[in-house]
Amino acid sequence: MFSRWSWVACGFCLVLNICSPDASSGLVQSCGHIIPESPVLALGSNFTALCILNESCLDFGNIYASQIIWKIKNRVVPKEQYREINRTVSSVTFNDTSSLATPLTCNILADGQIEQNIYGITVTVGLAPEKPKNLSCIVHQVSRFTYVMTCTWNPGRHTFLDTQFKLRYSWPEEIFPDCIPKDVNNSCTITDIQFFVNTEIWVEATNALGKAESDRLVVDPIDIVKPLSPQNVSVSSGILPTVLKLSWENWISNAVMTLKFNIRYRIAGDTNWMEVPSEDTASPRTSFSVQGLRPYTEYVFSIRCMKEDGQGYWSDWSEEKTGMTTEDQPSKGPPIWRIIDTSHSPASWTVHLIWKALKPFEANGVILQYEVTVRDKSCLSCPVKKYNVTSTNHTLQLPEGTYEVTLIARNSVGASPPSVLLIPASNSKAPVKNLRTLPKHDKLWVGWTAPNTYVLKYVIEWCLVSSSSDCIIEWQIAQGDVQGIDLKGIKPFKCYLITVYPLYADGQGSGQSVKAYLKQDRPSKGPTVQTKKVGKAEAVLTWNHLTVEEQNGFIRNYTILYKTIDGNETVVTVDPSKTEYTLSSLTSDTLYTVRMMASTDNGSSTGPDFTFTTQKFGKGEIEAIVVPVCLAFLLIVLLGVLFCFNKRDLIKKHIWPIVPDPSKSNIAQWSPQVPAKHNFNSKDQMYPEGSFTDVSVVEIEADDKKSFSEQDLKPFDLLKKDKSTSEGHSSGIGGSSCMSSPRQSVSDSDEGETTQNTSSTVQYSTVVLNGYRDQTPLHVFSRSESTQPLLDSEERSEDHSGGADSTAQRQQYFRQNGGQDETNTDRPCFERAKQVTHADEGDLVGFVQLQISGQSSQPLGLGMEKNTQEAALSSVLQTCTEGQTVRPETVEENPLPVDEMPKSYLPQTVRQGGYMPQ
Repeated sequence: MFSRWSWVACGFCLVLNICSPDASSGLVQSCGHIIPESPVLALGSNFTALCILNESCLDFGNIYASQIIWKIKNRVVPKEQYREINRTVSSVTFNDTSSLATPLTCNILADGQIEQNIYGITVTVGLAPEKPKNLSCIVHQVSRFTYVMTCTWNPGRHTFLDTQFKLRYSWPEEIFPDCIPKDVNNSCTITDIQFFVNTEIWVEATNALGKAESDRLVVDPIDIVKPLSPQNVSVSSGILPTVLKLSWENWISNAVMTLKFNIRYRIAGDTNWMEVPSEDTASPRTSFSVQGLRPYTEYVFSIRCMKEDGQGYWSDWSEEKTGMTTEDQPSKGPPIWRIIDTSHSPASWTVHLIWKALKPFEANGVILQYEVTVRDKSCLSCPVKKYNVTSTNHTLQLPEGTYEVTLIARNSVGASPPSVLLIPASNSKAPVKNLRTLPKHDKLWVGWTAPNTYVLKYVIEWCLVSSSSDCIIEWQIAQGDVQGIDLKGIKPFKCYLITVYPLYADGQGSGQSVKAYLKQDRPSKGPTVQTKKVGKAEAVLTWNHLTVEEQNGFIRNYTILYKTIDGNETVVTVDPSKTEYTLSSLTSDTLYTVRMMASTDNGSSTGPDFTFTTQKFGKGEIEAIVVPVCLAFLLIVLLGVLFCFNKRDLIKKHIWPIVPDPSKSNIAQWSPQVPAKHNFNSKDQMYPEGSFTDVSVVEIEADDKKSFSEQDLKPFDLLKKDKSTSEGHSSGIGGSSCMSSPRQSVSDSDEGETTQNTSSTVQYSTVVLNGYRDQTPLHVFSRSESTQPLLDSEERSEDHSGGADSTAQRQQYFRQNGGQDETNTDRPCFERAKQVTHADEGDLVGFVQLQISGQSSQPLGLGMEKNTQEAALSSVLQTCTEGQTVRPETVEENPLPVDEMPKSYLPQTVRQGGYMPQ
């Protein structure tokens, strides 16, 4: 514990010793220092630093060199680089100063507890200066009598240190003050110079690591002068139209130096300079005449100078001055050409003469007018026609023939040589061969193969092809010895029509044409495709050619791309000359999408999509189906009409049944007391065949029902069960349907009554019909409302006691009334009731007619005996076979007074499919 606090106290005392001021000196004293102090080191060299401790620190704090720690910018230096020289000195060594940084500090660790900085230094790393190179000097003329000398040099590499440069110069026996550069390290200007004395000049570079000097330059300043350019330059025209005279002033006296000159000139607007030969201006002068210029042309001039012997430097070019030469007569005639229009009449030509304006160097002045002369070579006696024109074209109306046209351009000085154009009657001479074009350096080269005959000139026509405007012809003349020419002013992506005509001494060859592009691009858009005709398996597509403005090049092919909604795309290539194509092998009733692509040498463009649907049926298929169907339908209708015509009666009977007219019935003629006399033998006249069903009338005594078994009477139960229903609907039960008086209903409960009801007789006829067209069949009851006997009492009163004879007669009567022949008496009664029913109709026309005789009061002496009624019933029932029985019904009826008795009606037959009043 004591030891720990003792070390803290020692450290505190050490700090106080380091930081406390000395009373005698007043300076801060430390426990050590580093040698060397703030060194400047060469980059990449070795360096060793020593840290030396003071003896006073050693005695007070027990501090030794072994406790020293070296740091570079607060980074501890590895101890492998340390070396303990003695108990107070420690060194550190760096093999490469490139990694050395600042500051470098010496620190001490007292007993391993407290680290304290002892001393620190700043280390500077750099390079020694290199030898300056390329020293050169030039004397500038500032004014007429003032000169300065500026020297420049190459300072060499960067030293990373503060390096000073000095320009030093001297005479052999005198040294001048140094020239110190300002803000730069590679040049310096000396204002005090002397000509005609050799001066030694050099550069000295110095920094902390060393000094270097350049090579020495010995020169007379007069030999390195750059004089001022000539002043006050002027240009004037000479006597000749090809000469201009230049004048100027020199700002350096001949006493100092003599000069030579350099003159350059160019045509105004041009960028290419031309120079006067140097030997023509190698002597001192203040003017010069430039020859060989173009007449009536503006020129730009500039002059410079230097020492006559060639030593020193050229001055800058003088200010540019312009001048124009005078006019001269045109040097050549204008190029002339013609366009012949024969559209109005082949025998009369409209000749458009066109020529090009002369270029300035050809016109040599302002062209005032053109003189056109036309000579008809086929008519030597015809006068020559002359025209004065100020424009560059003229139109003539000439008859067909051969003409010679001469053109002259005239200015203020004179006329040009004539230009001659021969217009032959026909272009019968040989044309050029192998006409071709080739883009070259933004120009369109046109080449051809010359004919075998000598050609004077070639005329090359070209025009921009447009779909919206006429072709404006441009042309150019080439000499007869060339076989190719560059066309200028050709635009890219535009189509040009180029024609070449050879001109002979005695005529003109026919023109050969070719279309060309300077540059091609892909079309601006693709073709728009449409359908012309769509079938079941094919479709005819049509489109329009792209306009020449939209093509942007030669169309090499068209490509048709079509597909279904979910199918793969099919590609078809079409020749570019076509505007129609037929797609085949298509699927019927299918939606197709089609588009079209146009391609040039530089790309393709696709048009909009177009959809169409193929037809479901091909050509003629609908007709092949519809015509047979229509014929079959007509045949069926015809057969149906024939069938209906042959079966009109049957159809009429089923569809339009005959309904009897009650007003025409014989019942209206019957006597209420005496039945009408019917001619039963004239049945065919009274009722048409097939109009009525047979009616069977049976008399049954009420008290004879016991003679039938219960099984025999079952078929008649239907009459009982349906009696209550039929009372409201039948014409004979409960009321009369046709001119009959009301009667009381028949009761079903009178089967057990005895003879008190048998004295009266009630006639019934029942017809059972099947339903119309498969409807539910109905039971129709028809009851005779007559109270008279079945036989006429006035004619057969003597037969009332006849017994069985009267019964037989009565049966014969009803058989006649029912329309039955004598030969059918042996047939069963129910079969006779059904004999009018046809097998194909399937209905039951009539079932049975019953006549029930009951007890009556026998008015008017018409009553019948009981035994007679029984005999009649037995006679009827015996005719039924195979155990068929009829269940009688006993009707109880109250006797009525004679005055209230209803009219007597005979039993009536029922019309088939209808009814008759009873």
